[in-house]
Amino acid sequence: MVDVILQAFASIVLDPVTLGLMLVGTLAGILAGAIPGFTIAMGVILTLPFTFGMTAIQGLATMLGVFVGGFSGGLMSCMLTGIPGTPSSVATTFDGFPLVRSGRPGLALGIGLWSSFFGGMISAVILVALAPQLAFLGLEFGPWDYFSLIIFALTITVSLSGGNIVKGLIAGLLGLFAATVGEDEINGVARFTFGFDEFKQGFAFLPVLIGLFAFSQLLTDVEDDKRAKSPLMEKSGTLVRVEHKQAITIILKRWINLFRSSFIGIFTGILPAAGGSISNILAYDQAKKASKNRSNFGKGEYDGIVAPEAANNATAGGALIMMMALGIPGDIVTAVMLGALMIHNIIPGPTFIQDEPLLAYGVFIAFFVAHFFMVGLQAFSLRIFLLVTKIPMYVLASVILAYCAIGVFALHNVVFDIWVMFFFGIIGYFMKKLGFPLAPMILGVVLGKLAELNLARATAISDDLLLFISRPWSLFFLIMAIVSVIFPFYQDAKKGSQFAKIYVPASVFALALPLMFMNSSTRLVIGIVMVGISFYFIYKSFFNKRLNN
Repeated sequence: MVDVILQAFASIVLDPVTLGLMLVGTLAGILAGAIPGFTIAMGVILTLPFTFGMTAIQGLATMLGVFVGGFSGGLMSCMLTGIPGTPSSVATTFDGFPLVRSGRPGLALGIGLWSSFFGGMISAVILVALAPQLAFLGLEFGPWDYFSLIIFALTITVSLSGGNIVKGLIAGLLGLFAATVGEDEINGVARFTFGFDEFKQGFAFLPVLIGLFAFSQLLTDVEDDKRAKSPLMEKSGTLVRVEHKQAITIILKRWINLFRSSFIGIFTGILPAAGGSISNILAYDQAKKASKNRSNFGKGEYDGIVAPEAANNATAGGALIMMMALGIPGDIVTAVMLGALMIHNIIPGPTFIQDEPLLAYGVFIAFFVAHFFMVGLQAFSLRIFLLVTKIPMYVLASVILAYCAIGVFALHNVVFDIWVMFFFGIIGYFMKKLGFPLAPMILGVVLGKLAELNLARATAISDDLLLFISRPWSLFFLIMAIVSVIFPFYQDAKKGSQFAKIYVPASVFALALPLMFMNSSTRLVIGIVMVGISFYFIYKSFFNKRLNN
C-alpha cells in the first residue's frame, strides 16, 4: 500500500505536466466561480473535452482543480460586488459583503480564502480515511428521507429572517411559489403559466438568484446621485492587502465553527444531488444559532464567513466520497468526472479503490494539492479583483448589469431568462425597501423544486404517509426541523426557566430515538449514549438542585 501511495504521489507532484494542468484548472475554476451565472458545473463540463487526450489521472486532476477553485472563486464576486458567483456562495454574501463595505476587504477575503482551504483539508482527510464507510450513508436515503431533509433545510428561514419571523416566512413562501411555476417535472403539467408559453419552462435558479441579489443591490446603490458617484468602498483610496495572518488567527479561534461547518459540508456532499447550494446555507444557519452574537450576523460577523466557506469546499470532499467508493455521482461535477473515467474504460464502484488503487490515491493527492494551488492563486488574484472596489458605483453597476445579462442569457440561450432576472430584481428591490429578507426567498426557490420532486417520488412509490415517520432518517430530519424551529425561542428564554432546562435534554433524547432504530450497531451505541446524556442533563438541572436545597 505504501508503494502505491508513493507512486500516486509521484504521478501528481513529481510530474510537471500534471501539476501544470492542475494549476490551469484551478485558475479556470476560480474565474468560473467569480463570474455570476457561470457555474462550477459549466466550468468542469467545458474542461471535459480537453481531457480526452490526457491520461486518466491527468484528466481527473485537471477537473479537480476546476472543482476546488470554483467553490472558493465565488467568494470574490459575492464579497466585492454583493453578487454570489455560484449558488454555493449565497450565504457568504450575507456577512462578507457588509464586512467589505465597512472598509475591511482584505480581512473579509482572507477569512473566506482560508476558511475554504481549511474546510477542504478537513474533507480531504475524511475522504482518505473514511470514504467507503461514509459513502454507504447515501445509499440509505430514499425520497421520503430527502423530502424530510429539505423540510429541515426550509426551517432555516426562521433564523434568516433577521428578527422578523413573519416577513421571513412570507419571503420563503414567495420563493416556494416561484419554484412551482412551469411544468411539473413528474407529470409535465403546466402550472401558473397565465397563458404565457415562456412560463412553461419555469424560472431558472440563477436568473432568480442574480436578479434578487445583484439587480436589486444595483438599484439600491444608484438610487441617489451621491451614492452613485462614490466607489463601492468608502476607503477605496487606501492600499488594500489580503490580511492572511489575522484571518488565520480569527479562523483558528473559531475552530468549533470551522469543524462543525466542514462536517455539515461533508455530510451534504455525500447525499446525491444536495450540493454546496444547501450546505453553505445549512452551515450558516447552524453558526448563527450557536453564536452568542446573533445580532451581528448580516453586519459583517466573522463566523458568518467562516461557516459557509468551510462548508462549500468540504462539500467537494463529500461528493468525491460517493464517486470513489460507490460510483454514484454526488452532484453534476462528479457525474462529469464519472464520464471522464468511463472514457478511459474505468468504471468506479464499491471495488474501485481496490481495483484501481493508483488512480484512487492519485485523486486523493490531487484533491490535497488543488487546495494549495487555490490558496496561492487566490492570494495573487484577489489583489487584482480588489481594484474593482475603486470604480465609481454608476460605472460598476452598468458593467455588472450588462455582464449579468450576458451570463444569464448564456445559461440557456433564452432571452426570457434576462426578463426573469429583471422581474425578480424589481421584486427584490421593493422587498428590501419594505424590510423583507431576501435569503428565505432564495432558499424557497432553491429547495422548492427538490422538495416537490421527492414528495412526488415518495407518493408514487407508496401512498402510505406514515413512511415519513417510520423511516429512521426521515424521522431524524423531521425532529431536527422541530428542534431548529424551537431553537431561537430557547436562546431567548431565561436561563433558569423550565423551558430552558428541558429543551436540550429533550432534543438530544428525541434525536437519539431514530438512530437507535437504524440497522447499525454503531448508531445504536451512539443513540444509547445520547439517551444517557439527556438523562444526565435532566438529573443535573432538576434532581441535583433539589438535593442541594
